[in-house]
Amino acid sequence: MSNGKRKQRSGKPDLPPYRHVRSAAAWTRCLRRLQVEPRIAVDLEANSMYAYQEQVCLIQISIPGQDYIVDPLADIDLGQFGALIEDESVEKVFHAAEYDLILMKREFGWELRNLFDTMWAARILGYERIGLANILEDIYQVSLNKRFQRANWCKRPLSKAQLAYAQADTHYLLGLRDYFAEALEQAGRMVEAQEIFAEQSIIAVPDISFDPDGFWSINGVHRLPAHSKAALQALYLYRDKEARRRDQPHFKILHDKTLLELAQELPEHKGALQNVRGMSRGQISRYGDEILRIVRETRDAPAPRRPRQPPRPPEDVLGRYERLHTWRKERGQARGVESDVIVSRDALWEIARLNPQTREELARVQNLGPWRLEEYGDEILSVLAEGR
Repeated sequence: MSNGKRKQRSGKPDLPPYRHVRSAAAWTRCLRRLQVEPRIAVDLEANSMYAYQEQVCLIQISIPGQDYIVDPLADIDLGQFGALIEDESVEKVFHAAEYDLILMKREFGWELRNLFDTMWAARILGYERIGLANILEDIYQVSLNKRFQRANWCKRPLSKAQLAYAQADTHYLLGLRDYFAEALEQAGRMVEAQEIFAEQSIIAVPDISFDPDGFWSINGVHRLPAHSKAALQALYLYRDKEARRRDQPHFKILHDKTLLELAQELPEHKGALQNVRGMSRGQISRYGDEILRIVRETRDAPAPRRPRQPPRPPEDVLGRYERLHTWRKERGQARGVESDVIVSRDALWEIARLNPQTREELARVQNLGPWRLEEYGDEILSVLAEGR
């Protein structure tokens, strides 16, 4: 759809045929089309709810007149697509790009350049309903079926209904991009949006490796007695071992709340496991013997030592951050946008730590771009001066 303002009478998406790319030959033809386009819409599907280590299972790409659904699990070389992702001359249109950019960087090493994020465009313009389904309903009067939101996208074969669902995630994005670009220009917000898009493209991939001390973050752990903490630690390590072996996410082995209750109750026989919330018959059958062994062996164990926590920021830094945080909230409310549209949280912390006193010093803040410096610089310096 080329015109972002077009409305459909029907609530169901009216989608043209897509191309399902599953072979090297089909991928070559697809790339040939993509490489002459100045702008492409992209979305990714992963299997985070079904695997120990998530992976990219589907790549949806739209250009004017054609939607592609690319199977990255097929025998195709994605290297040239990575070159497109990193090509500054090609604009990539996403909706809520952050998670997809993390997936791409972690799995393929790609670093996206030249982003237009329709979700961020909506936020900058003060939209309250910023989910793709909400925006499509508001602008195109199209209702997306959310049936496959939690589908296992790495399971093959994919049904026609799944593929149609995936197609809809990018089919409308180029039209949305044009719609929001016009709105941003009219509102005088395009330069601000471009600065935010560039910031959103800089991705720090979070460390998702298993942390053996992660059980300390389970809600309620600090109320446990010493021997129960030892049991919780051992159960936490056992759950990770099973998740790796079965290639499943942790919550599909045992929920955090179940681990905590096991550590609280310290069951001595399988009958007692039936009274633990979250323990199904299948889980008791699969894990019951090992759970009972762990409880038995840790009954008299000393409490594990909690890792040292990061030092608390100095009081003057905390004070500056709180004043900046209050200013940002009030500025956002006055403009009718969420506060992080004004300035990011990371930028607030950096400003609070550096405590700049001049425009030149404020310009050294890495997370504060030129547009924000010009728009909010004097206000930020005034807030900082009030605390001196």
